[in-house]
Amino acid sequence: MKMLVVNAGSSSLKFTVFDFSWLGKQKVLASGQVECIGLPVSYLIYKNSSDVKSKTELEVNKERKVKKDYINHEDAMKYVCDKLLDKNEGVIGSINEVIAIGHRVVHGGEKITKPVIITEKVKKVIVDCIPLAPLHNPANLQGIDACEKIFPNVPNVGIFDTAFHQTMEEDAFLYAIPYELYKKYGYRKYGFHGTSHNYVATATANFLKVSLEELKLVTCHLGNGCSMAAIDKGKVIDTTMGMTPVEGLMMGTRCGDLDPAIVLALIQEGNTAEQVDKILNKQSGLLGIAGIDSGDCRDVLQAAAKGNKQCELAINMFVRRIVKYMGAYSALLNGIDAIVFTGGIGEHSGTIREMVIEQVSSFNVGLNKRANATCKGESPTIISTKDSRLRVVVMPTNEELMIATQSIQLLLDENRLRLVAV
Repeated sequence: MKMLVVNAGSSSLKFTVFDFSWLGKQKVLASGQVECIGLPVSYLIYKNSSDVKSKTELEVNKERKVKKDYINHEDAMKYVCDKLLDKNEGVIGSINEVIAIGHRVVHGGEKITKPVIITEKVKKVIVDCIPLAPLHNPANLQGIDACEKIFPNVPNVGIFDTAFHQTMEEDAFLYAIPYELYKKYGYRKYGFHGTSHNYVATATANFLKVSLEELKLVTCHLGNGCSMAAIDKGKVIDTTMGMTPVEGLMMGTRCGDLDPAIVLALIQEGNTAEQVDKILNKQSGLLGIAGIDSGDCRDVLQAAAKGNKQCELAINMFVRRIVKYMGAYSALLNGIDAIVFTGGIGEHSGTIREMVIEQVSSFNVGLNKRANATCKGESPTIISTKDSRLRVVVMPTNEELMIATQSIQLLLDENRLRLVAV
């Protein structure tokens, strides 16, 4: 039984094909992405379970008469299908083998709080939330539309980044601005990376062999985008990202928390709203502070190790924000049972993990430096010492698998699918 997972971005389309033929097990048959959608040159990067890898330049539909009409999401999906059906490199014999498609959707507002089968009503919610996620929701919707055209009789399921965080109470998600603005425009904290936080929380409970309902967790999704969540008995009580993914931790190119009057000052200095948005989202964070032509944490760490003081400052700021929220979340949870690191930085940077844990020693937690140094994020690993009051876990995230399993479970619950072992 083959399941397709799609993550459509503004200029990319990522995909993974899972085989759930064996009850209770799954296998990745193929994965990849189409890059540079809407640009003069687009590429399809592909890998299958036989370790066949390829990168192909894609051609624009020759029937088009407008030269600047470059590859769109429907074109991208068609190229993906062609590759999946290829006699030499493909992994399916017919598109009819795909029994369901799971989509990552960024924003569902307050109306969507769990996985849903995509309908016209659901698509309207996605459209209504475009003002809250102008870069992501239109692309997510384009990916859904493309799949509906190419797989006309296959159910599509939406897994929303914001859904997992909707267990927050009103005093956690509201901003201290006039209440009418929340009621009229929906200005509130929504949170993001929900699929990742959900996955690692569940996986950590399984790894520790403790019921999720018995755990108080702080999950740290650290990558180019960064967020943390305080999870009590499987429910989020607070998270760092807000109405948009700009709030919270310092990130690769995003500023994170700042005095909102800075935005006003930038506008008063003559910057347009678009210019301010670019500053806060694309020119800030590690990139803005480090002073080198990169916001990649690896590059900043490397430069800091060579004596670059500005890069050292950027790393210290990055870690300080994590530590600050960790302390706040410990207070909100009234104690922590486990800290979970995930994401590109969380899984692979022993340096960042060590700096964070050293600064929360008041939690009565010690770092097993050998375990931390040898951990490469390839499998779940405990990096705290045995005498620590809480455990520190490095848990590789797998958002695609979470999307696939949640989609299948929903379809089973709705009697839209039968799981058959072969």
